[in-house]
Amino acid sequence: MEKTSVLILSPLPDFLMEPLRAAHTCHDYFHAEDKAELLAEVGEEIRGIVMSGGSMSPVALLEQLPKLEIIGVFGVGYDGVPVDWCKAHGIRVTNTPDVLTEDVADTASALVLMTSRRLIAASHFLHAGAWTKGPFPLAHALRGKLAGIVGLGRIGKAIAQRLEAHGMRIAYHGRTKQEVSWEYVDSLMALAEAADFLIVATPGGAATKRLISAEVLATLGAKGTLINIARGSVVDEAALIAALQNGTIRGAGLDVFENEPQVPEALMQCENAVLLPHLSSGTHETRAEMARLVVENLAAHFSGAALLTPVC
Repeated sequence: MEKTSVLILSPLPDFLMEPLRAAHTCHDYFHAEDKAELLAEVGEEIRGIVMSGGSMSPVALLEQLPKLEIIGVFGVGYDGVPVDWCKAHGIRVTNTPDVLTEDVADTASALVLMTSRRLIAASHFLHAGAWTKGPFPLAHALRGKLAGIVGLGRIGKAIAQRLEAHGMRIAYHGRTKQEVSWEYVDSLMALAEAADFLIVATPGGAATKRLISAEVLATLGAKGTLINIARGSVVDEAALIAALQNGTIRGAGLDVFENEPQVPEALMQCENAVLLPHLSSGTHETRAEMARLVVENLAAHFSGAALLTPVC
């Protein structure tokens, strides 16, 4: 059987590329030195695209692929895909939800712990030999504090469950009130004002771009910490840097940034910020499941079966 031609738009791990190459003819657009030449050679053959959650598939590119049928996103976020355009042109889109929920929620919970107890600073304190000169300064307990979750989807709920186990109170803000036991707050500003930890778990995209603004950070205030495991685009990064530098907020725990993998030097210099290199779903187990979903969604589509995890 002739293999289908697939365009690869971003770096992908070997454990995903190997089954993709076994089932398809893969053309590496991301690493191509002359992308225009590659499209001129194979553009009319391409029936599928595979890309990571943080990458982009612009309309200008998709318009050059007349036989394109499906885009498989290796990630839960698909804000880099023009979904409305794809719907209008009959192009299917898939992602890899659910399988990464627990790992991402674990990372959010870890960031809350690391920022509240200042665990990174404490480790540096010990390694520097400072403990012999006196104890590490006191930090803050979690019990009784309010975790305000922005976006109570699958991941938001899993975060709430973990933080509730730490003795924290839970409130949330989203588009609608849900049938859960936690308090619903109908205003982001009201949630920021009440929260000790404001935890961002929303999708990315235009609807949430810089949702966490300078005004929200000022309302969160000096008793508050921002945690972001969603998308860097949801936070006004310049405003966050200023808030950290000026003591407008107590601290931040971030796994995502506006222009990954580039992180502003000013942000890296903020000692009241814990910064991680977008590793929330970065376990062998979860990434293997994500890869499986990408491969099986493509196989289902090209065999005429129902998609496992359709976006559209």
